[in-house]
Amino acid sequence: MLPFIHIGFHTVLHLGGRLFVVGPWDIPTFGLMLWVATVCAAWVMHLSFRRARVEADALGIVAMSVVAGIVGAKLWHVLDTPAEFQMDGWAVLWSTGGFAWFGGLVGGILALLVQGRQAGIGALRTLDLASPAAAVGYAIGRIGCLTSGDGDYGIPTTLPWGMGFPNGIDPTPPGVRVHPTPLYEMIVGLAIAWWLWKRGGKPRGLGAITGEYLILTGVARFLVEFLRRNPHVLLALSNAQLASVGSVIAGGVLVWIASKRVKPEPEEPARLAKAA
Repeated sequence: MLPFIHIGFHTVLHLGGRLFVVGPWDIPTFGLMLWVATVCAAWVMHLSFRRARVEADALGIVAMSVVAGIVGAKLWHVLDTPAEFQMDGWAVLWSTGGFAWFGGLVGGILALLVQGRQAGIGALRTLDLASPAAAVGYAIGRIGCLTSGDGDYGIPTTLPWGMGFPNGIDPTPPGVRVHPTPLYEMIVGLAIAWWLWKRGGKPRGLGAITGEYLILTGVARFLVEFLRRNPHVLLALSNAQLASVGSVIAGGVLVWIASKRVKPEPEEPARLAKAA
């Protein structure tokens, strides 16, 4: 892996987890990419609102959901790894590493539900509109995990695109290359976002897009876990895989319920009237 990336005439990004700029500032690359992910998600959310003719503050909704997602991801990680909390104490809550995907998902969903009701959009409809944005934000956020080398990478590999993180927050041994699983998740996440955006362009039953999002992201996370370093806790599955199963089941239920209340296409009533 390259130790840094050059942009213009200045070396600005260091893959050991820090952003070095001329001056007294030292910005974590994870935080930088989280900001970029938030901006991109807010833009997609704005486009979703505009397409649905919804008058609401997309940036504000996304910003609050990101904060809730970060809190949820950190709390879930602490609950999932009590030994780390016993070792580091409350400092683990402020560390730049240690964020659990499922906790972030739950936190973000709860924030969207509350804000959707407050904005008069409707809780479930807000989730439908936010699903493509969530997929985009998650995909871009994974770049922050990659650049910081925070331990989200995979098991050792001899594949030509394997990467090493000797200067990461959670470094790999010198000379060892591993699966860049954050890159895999980024690619799949963007593909999921594209699919949900296309699907959301036509009338669907309320909750259908959210259900598809939960299914697709659940399946993606379940599969990538086979290349991750996470320990197995039950039936040779990791905690993230068990959470993914729950996500797929919840998504399937939502899709099934939504199929019972699909809205007809605008031209369908006229066609049915002529047929009668």
